Amino acid sequence: MTVHLLKLAVGIEDVSELRAAQRERKKERGFYCFYTRNMPRREEEILDDGSIYWVIKGFIQVRQRIRGFVPIVNRRGRPAVLVKLEAKLTLTEYQPRRAFQGWRYLAPSEAPRDRPKGQRGGEMPAAMARELRELGLL
Repeated sequence: MTVHLLKLAVGIEDVSELRAAQRERKKERGFYCFYTRNMPRREEEILDDGSIYWVIKGFIQVRQRIRGFVPIVNRRGRPAVLVKLEAKLTLTEYQPRRAFQGWRYLAPSEAPRDRPKGQRGGEMPAAMARELRELGLL
């Protein structure tokens, strides 16, 4: 059974900034990825079509498919894990999430649905839409 990961996009303001940051990192590393300290114990379930759902400014907004896990030794000589990602970012329905450290498992039943193709966040400015969502009005 598939399971997903949930992670905060720290310091990222919106999906376009996440996309730009990942492109810059790809130039350095040669592929899309992020690093974490611990190998997920549910690795096989994640690799069974799992995604990482990114929390940006308090809301799950986008996801990426996870392509693999590579154990490494970081610059400080400590074990770490490189999580390889697909390049494509898929917009999701907004879902509020509180801050947390690291990553969390996310059951498919709790994951937000993908937004229909062509549907944007609406005609209103992003800041206004975010404020309305925080107030529970959108």
